[in-house]
Amino acid sequence: MSSIKQINHVAIVVKDIDDALCFWEDALGLKVTHVENIPEQDALVAFLSTGEAEIELVKPMDKDSSVAHYLSKRGPGIHHICFEVDDIEACLDKLRAHDVHLINPEPVVGTGGKRVAFIHPESTHGVLVELYELTEQEPEIRLSRVRALADRAIFEGQVATASVLKFLRGIRYRATSEERSTPTSEES
Repeated sequence: MSSIKQINHVAIVVKDIDDALCFWEDALGLKVTHVENIPEQDALVAFLSTGEAEIELVKPMDKDSSVAHYLSKRGPGIHHICFEVDDIEACLDKLRAHDVHLINPEPVVGTGGKRVAFIHPESTHGVLVELYELTEQEPEIRLSRVRALADRAIFEGQVATASVLKFLRGIRYRATSEERSTPTSEES
């Protein structure tokens, strides 16, 4: 028999993670444990530890993603609550037996490689509920995603640095050109 083990996280949709962190990290004192790009959901997620559970700040990365549609329709705020289960298949079977409307009739891969399934809010009195089962691959997948995000940040940093250098060289070139074209007092 499958059972709920604990609340794993509460996900909050935000327009901008840095702005949201002004409250969650700076004012409230929670610490970001990691940030993960979730390509399957077109979202960037910052994870904040609260002891046994987490707060997830979820920012849509594509204007056509389901998270972006949620944000534009409802605005920032609580998106879903997630329960960790020991056997997601058995849990889904039990929910189907109770005619619960499942968004994911079968588990899909979620953050860090977890097996997840969402329950439609019409069956839960208005709350989007996520179920998740930890997999053995989760640490490997999470590490891979963190590395990919770090690589992206390094690449974007290098592009930004190259742009700044080009800009500065342009200023120096214009300044040098102006000095050459401006007659000195001796030449006047």
